[in-house]
Amino acid sequence: MKVEKLSKNELITYCKNLGIETKNQRKSDLTQAVYTYEKNIIEHAVSSGKGLELLKRKIGSLADEYSSNLDKKITARKQEMQADDNSHYLIYRVLGISTKEGMLIDEYQNTGRFLYKYAGSFLEETASLCFFFSNRNGGKTVVDNNQGARPKTFEIDFLNGNDAIELKWRDATTDGDHITKEHTRVKVIESYGYKPVRVMFYYPQRTQAKRIQATLKTIYDGVGGEYYAGDDAWDYVTKTSGYDLKAILVEIAERRVNELKR
Repeated sequence: MKVEKLSKNELITYCKNLGIETKNQRKSDLTQAVYTYEKNIIEHAVSSGKGLELLKRKIGSLADEYSSNLDKKITARKQEMQADDNSHYLIYRVLGISTKEGMLIDEYQNTGRFLYKYAGSFLEETASLCFFFSNRNGGKTVVDNNQGARPKTFEIDFLNGNDAIELKWRDATTDGDHITKEHTRVKVIESYGYKPVRVMFYYPQRTQAKRIQATLKTIYDGVGGEYYAGDDAWDYVTKTSGYDLKAILVEIAERRVNELKR
């Protein structure tokens, strides 16, 4: 769970359940207290040879949490869509798409947005968790943009020693402005003395998106950074953290499939 997303009251309740003192504590103090609590648990598990076991349990719990929240979002959106104005189906019919097909297309387009968002967040969070199990002193870091006015800051998904790791489940953008922003991001990170590392688990399929990624790889290579995509990204996580994230996710996925068959 990303405790930063909790309101202060929710965070207080969460801390109390963990036995963390909450009186006269700021939200930032409570957030740090939760991370210290989790860090100590992980330290103990790793030192006692039970790190992988704990990591699997945590990723499994995250999968349950994301799955439940995704289902709630999709259900709510489908209910909202029942009251939508569907007058645009006229254009669908003109273009040869039946009303039934149009309804299905709109439904999948709307719910698909939630799926992509949750899939990306889940994979990025679990990868960060693998790195954290390996390096409890690392974590998310924000740096000021010293190369321009916008954006004001850039977020490093996981600062692993000197390696500023950016995690992407996939990046299918074809927007040229994306290159400019990423170029600035890399320059900013390099200016702080960090090595930019891009880890993207799924490579895009479209030609223009592939060209964008080729350009980004050149940018990373140009500053002595590292760029990993597809199988290389999964291998990087395994090699760097010592944990095979893909194998863990395959295990969870197979268990879910078996549960659905029952």
